Amino acid sequence: MDEAVKMAIFKAVEKEPFAQALHMKLMDLDTGYSAVEMPYEPETMDNIYGRAHGGVVFSLMDEAFETVSQSEGTIAVALNVAITYVSSPHPHTVLRAEARQINRTRKTALFDISVKDNEGRLIATSHALAFDTGKPIPFL
Repeated sequence: MDEAVKMAIFKAVEKEPFAQALHMKLMDLDTGYSAVEMPYEPETMDNIYGRAHGGVVFSLMDEAFETVSQSEGTIAVALNVAITYVSSPHPHTVLRAEARQINRTRKTALFDISVKDNEGRLIATSHALAFDTGKPIPFL
């Protein structure tokens, strides 16, 4: 992976307001691979049933999707995301989303994304399709 692209994406995530609001941290990035972690804090992240809100889990997956889809150094936008929720995380665990590119064409890329807790339990899985605009990421 181009080192300048990698560093630019790491710095962009560090400054991204939404990622910071949810305490997300980009842990690893390579061409076609991304890992993002976030602490699950039930006091602010639970739904009305006292379980992790699906939007919180999706947001973590989306951050991994966002970073992996830009790893070529060009702007990519989401076309479709299909998520399956498997289990609810235990309170105060660390969630890790890992995104892997499984196919790429000239204009689209397909990614497999999973979220696991720090015990290795699968929380959610997803397939996500991105459209590559071909434009360089603006924060390089």
